Amino acid sequence: MTPVDMSTPAAPTPQDIATATQRLREDLALAYRLFAHLDMTDTVYTHLSVRLPGPGHRFLVNPYGYLFEEITASSLVEVDARGQPAQPTTMPVNPAGFVIHSAVHGRRPDAACVMHTHTLAGMAIAAQQGGLLPINQISMEFYNAVAVHEYEGIAEDRNLSERERLVRDLGDHKVMILKNHGLLSVGRTIAEAFYYMYYLEQACRIQLAAQSGGQPLSIPSPQMLAHVRSQFSTGADKGEMLWNALRRKMQREQPDYMT
Repeated sequence: MTPVDMSTPAAPTPQDIATATQRLREDLALAYRLFAHLDMTDTVYTHLSVRLPGPGHRFLVNPYGYLFEEITASSLVEVDARGQPAQPTTMPVNPAGFVIHSAVHGRRPDAACVMHTHTLAGMAIAAQQGGLLPINQISMEFYNAVAVHEYEGIAEDRNLSERERLVRDLGDHKVMILKNHGLLSVGRTIAEAFYYMYYLEQACRIQLAAQSGGQPLSIPSPQMLAHVRSQFSTGADKGEMLWNALRRKMQREQPDYMT
């Protein structure tokens, strides 16, 4: 019989942490470039963030005032849990804009990556009383799986009570509609958070296009919607195949994101 190894896994070395951090920098920069490429930005506003390995609660975010198409791995700023710089930097940061991210990161250990957008389609659906409708196969993945947070004004660091309500409303969901505001996604990896945000955005665009036709919308039965939702829940890690394909694309077209 082969003996079972009961030893404690070796702690990551400084080199392990440095290697993992550089990969996260490159992947988060890639996400910013993809958001710009896919027209999912609000100029210099909104954030995509990822938790860093090692001690403390540290994250990478974009430098404030930079367009998403300008972000590179080295330009990303390391911040603490309140969005304050945790590294020597001349890059500006926007702590108030990190409020949503810090709230989610702090209460969802599985939310290694948090993405927040102000897209035209996302904000339009966030303004509708009916929310996201399961009218297409893409949107059916989100059937009964979209959290909703009521609008409470512009997120500010001093409004700590809203942060508690925001996390409460998110629960264990992967995506959330911020009413009268925008969209949010979380993931165990950058690839997973991107997958959910990309397809939530597509679902919003499809709904607006369908509504613009002026005809009654076709919604399958609850039984069929539940079946399709369960079909989406099976399979490999969410987003990895898509992410790898998009990485290859951007390495061909915008390789400077890695610098």
